[in-house]
Amino acid sequence: MTPGRIAVNGIKLNVLDAGSGQAVLLLHGFPDSHRLWRHQVPALLEAGMRVIVPDLRGFGDSDRPGHVDAYGLMESVQDIAALLDTLSVPRAHVVCHDFGAGVGWLFAAMHPLRVDRFAALSVGHLNAIRQSGFDQRAMSWYMLLFQFEGLAEDLLRKDDWAFLRDWGRHHSEAEQWIADLSRPGALTAALNWYRANQHPRRLLAPPVLLPPVAAPTLTIWSSGDVYLNESQVIRTREFVTGPWRYERVEGASHWLQLDRPAAVNRLLLDFLR
Repeated sequence: MTPGRIAVNGIKLNVLDAGSGQAVLLLHGFPDSHRLWRHQVPALLEAGMRVIVPDLRGFGDSDRPGHVDAYGLMESVQDIAALLDTLSVPRAHVVCHDFGAGVGWLFAAMHPLRVDRFAALSVGHLNAIRQSGFDQRAMSWYMLLFQFEGLAEDLLRKDDWAFLRDWGRHHSEAEQWIADLSRPGALTAALNWYRANQHPRRLLAPPVLLPPVAAPTLTIWSSGDVYLNESQVIRTREFVTGPWRYERVEGASHWLQLDRPAAVNRLLLDFLR
């Protein structure tokens, strides 16, 4: 259960690889690491599955490239493809959350033969998010703030990370975020995900629509999510050609796998089995 560093796509990712049987790839988002899935990993192992849980580039103990462009979603899609190749995994279930879900949706759309079943938490298909209207843009206000290099870092760190604590609604995971982001270069690397993928200039560019996802798909959203609305998850059914299922978890924040682990585990195991 000890992660190790694996060379992929010109960098090294810190990866937990445990168990045997059907492989399940777990992808986290901002501002997390592989530890986000600590309640799901034992349940999946007990169910007889192999879990592969990387720290995505820039997060946790993975490498932190210095250029903003290195954090585009396609770079991480290539990381994941190379990781599965290195581990001799031709096909896996994919379970993903937040920015990891952005990577996951892209991977499932572009590498359909490598995805068995696909589960996305909080984040719908990227086409659905692009078409979810101004309400979703209003919920994403902080993405504009995160574009300001230097200023955003200073604001998040100010007064013992008070802004980050407020942004995360004082979630119990905040101390872990702060410990991770306090390491040299870690905060800028994490914010570079927003700078590479959510810059306002994207609003002026013609929309790039992704192919639909053919794998059986489960989308899960939590009623206390203040960053993503429910409509972008429900609209996802328009962009999935395989069997699609939607589940809503009540009484959980954006980090539903931490807040309601038993409910999330039950849904995942029922779907992946």
